[in-house]
Amino acid sequence: MKIFVQGNVYDLAEPNKKALTVMYTEPADQKNDCHMILSSCKIDHGRYKNMLLALALIPVIILLIVIYKKDKKEKEPVIFMFGLFFAGMLTVISAIIAEVIGEILLGIFMPEDSVLKAYILAILLVAPAEELGKYLVLKGITWNSKHFDYSYDAIVYAVFVSLGFAAVENIGYVFSNGFGVAIMRMFTAVPGHACFAVFMGFFYSKAKYASLNNATKDYKMFSTLTILVPIVIHGVYDAIVLGANSTDEIVFAGLSLIVWVVFVIVMFVAAVIVVRLASKNDYCIVNLPETPMIFYRPSVVGAWSCSCGNVGYLNYCSKCGKMRPMTSGWTCPRCGTLSTLNFCGNCGCPRG
Repeated sequence: MKIFVQGNVYDLAEPNKKALTVMYTEPADQKNDCHMILSSCKIDHGRYKNMLLALALIPVIILLIVIYKKDKKEKEPVIFMFGLFFAGMLTVISAIIAEVIGEILLGIFMPEDSVLKAYILAILLVAPAEELGKYLVLKGITWNSKHFDYSYDAIVYAVFVSLGFAAVENIGYVFSNGFGVAIMRMFTAVPGHACFAVFMGFFYSKAKYASLNNATKDYKMFSTLTILVPIVIHGVYDAIVLGANSTDEIVFAGLSLIVWVVFVIVMFVAAVIVVRLASKNDYCIVNLPETPMIFYRPSVVGAWSCSCGNVGYLNYCSKCGKMRPMTSGWTCPRCGTLSTLNFCGNCGCPRG
């Protein structure tokens, strides 16, 4: 639709930045029987931009609240969480730099667009550039933080960092592409970044726990998975889409869409399950002075045998992931604290 304003033509599909008060009169050289006059018809672009900004940030805010509320044992300081979120926003800069350089180098060796090039771009360039930036910020800020004392904390931290990145990225896409993209990314890309972070945080907590208990082998394994799993999932997510967009084959693009939808559903379900179980089975990973604990460090409790046959020293089996079994409850005769382990979680009194 086009309108004439004082001799100028404005296309409503691409309006000017300013809100316009339109007085419509047909040009003198056009001979029609009727003349329409529209007065005080405002195209408020400021409100349109505010709407797009809201659509870009609403899914981010909702996911942050959901993940934060799942932290049942000990809430993290709000200021600390805001710091992680804004630090995550800054990782967009490093990701852009890495991706631009990578695309230039890839273009030298593979100048023609192809499905293979799209797969390489997604899995070996885009996903590592984004997820490694998030990981470096996550570990740099939280690894030695006094607030990082429960297993579920790692998921909260990772999600806040990742959604900081997602917020900036989503604003860029939404303002460039409009309302339709905002709605689509609200249910795909933004939750996708949260899912990548859930898997990162899950293994990050296990790496932290293994580090505290000098389990070098487990620490190396979980540290690798902390980086590798999000990169692979993110890479596959992007590769399917980019691969479909890089070809004119309708059948291939259609099959790619089906595979992508199934992949996204499975990823979302798996992430929800991980969050629910991690929140439900949240356990203390450090031994702070005078801090009551639900679980004990291996140096206090010692070894235990899992039902799968593995002998473990952690609060979970390193082979099958089953949590350390607890004995029946007892009340500490010294301080009256209810406990289910061989030592009182409050005063350290051994079970009689």
